[in-house]
Amino acid sequence: MRHSKKTVLVLLIAALMVVLAACGSKENGNSGAGNSASGGNSGDGKSITLGFQVYGLQGEYATNLTDAMKAKAKELGVKLIVMDGNYDVSTAISQLRNLESQKVDAIIVNPIDETALNDTVNQIVDGGIPVLGVNAFLTAEKLVTYVGSPDVTAGETEAQQIVDKIGGKGNVVILEGPIGQTGQVGRKEGIYNILKKNPDIKVLAEKTANWSRAEAMTIMENWIQTHGKDITAVIAQNDEMAIGALNALNDRGMNDVPVVGVDGVNDALKAVKDGKMIATVYQNAKSQGEKVIELAIQAAKGEQIDKKYEIPFELVTSENVDKYLAQ
Repeated sequence: MRHSKKTVLVLLIAALMVVLAACGSKENGNSGAGNSASGGNSGDGKSITLGFQVYGLQGEYATNLTDAMKAKAKELGVKLIVMDGNYDVSTAISQLRNLESQKVDAIIVNPIDETALNDTVNQIVDGGIPVLGVNAFLTAEKLVTYVGSPDVTAGETEAQQIVDKIGGKGNVVILEGPIGQTGQVGRKEGIYNILKKNPDIKVLAEKTANWSRAEAMTIMENWIQTHGKDITAVIAQNDEMAIGALNALNDRGMNDVPVVGVDGVNDALKAVKDGKMIATVYQNAKSQGEKVIELAIQAAKGEQIDKKYEIPFELVTSENVDKYLAQ
């Protein structure tokens, strides 16, 4: 009987040890799940959180870029905090400081201006957080890397389409992006590189519509009132503004005025397909977004990366538009 009691006691102790071991395993498992939910795991035991400060999310291209970044971050198991600057420099600076205070592992910025954020970015990098640029370039000397497409080439490409369409003679109006952003600066340079070679083309007017469809439509309506039938063609530095101009022209029955834009957003692709726009210059938001997330993770881990990664623009006309609509 004494032997039986001893055996029972041993069995009870063994069972208790099994229960305690199971509880410990469960607690460890919950800890791992928490890391994944809050920001993923880098594979070396350290969860990674990235910040993305985007100049504004009203346009389709910026939305496409952000969606691509979110999808890639989820795929790679990292957390991405997105902050919409609403097209305001002071808001962008405040949001960058906010991300810094959250001690994110790396910050990606899509700046509204190529110089206005420089001091802030340099200071954040000095504080130990790498900052990467995407889509719009920032001239901050301590920017770790930049992922984008060559805006001068985009300007040259769209301007050449207009030159060819109007036979090198006529009057154009130009809708610009936010003054000082690299898209505006580079595309303007490219447009004038082509126009300087075609002295029989006159620029009747040019003005920023801040990448906005609504602003572009209003500006175009005013230009139609001022210049009327003297307007031979429209060069818009992005598709949102091109569509805005197109809407104003259609309202006035000026359907024969050729319009061109940049980005390859869905409405522009449809307009090219329907013959309402002569072309757009496709900018690959998916490739830009995916690449910058990959690089931000590398930067967060302290790995060496190149200073610049360039993704080419692609001309879209009626001849190849179906390929892009199918994407």
